Amino acid sequence: MKALVTILMADDDEDDRLLAKDAFIESRIQNKFLSVEDGVELLDYLHRRNGFADLKTFPTPSLILLDLNMPRMDGREALAEIKSDPVLRRIPIIVFTTSSALEDVEKSYDLGAASFISKPETFASLVDFMKSLGGFWAEFVQFSDHTPAREIRS
Repeated sequence: MKALVTILMADDDEDDRLLAKDAFIESRIQNKFLSVEDGVELLDYLHRRNGFADLKTFPTPSLILLDLNMPRMDGREALAEIKSDPVLRRIPIIVFTTSSALEDVEKSYDLGAASFISKPETFASLVDFMKSLGGFWAEFVQFSDHTPAREIRS
């Protein structure tokens, strides 16, 4: 039996975070779902800063869902910083945004995104997405034995 994975969502829209969490619960995925508000908070989480030090409460994510358009540090900047870090770059990142602009798709892949997904328009579609996401990442994806959780610096 595979270990549970932690999915971390970075999105500045509180309604989108709540809908995603509800869809995740509705999809009956057993993995852990957490969220942060923007790229700065995402990096604080990953680097164990500003209240994110407790690894039991804030486990290293196996997967990040990343919105592109956020204040303070947008998804593009966060993606570039994460993928330039020799430890953090191992964490797969799915750009999960309202954009469908070809420029955003290409830039996201150029920066190292694992995939680019436009947010579903209905709650039912969001639930279906979460089922597929949780099932795929929990059942089929092989993660490195050399997990970032042991290496992330303070």
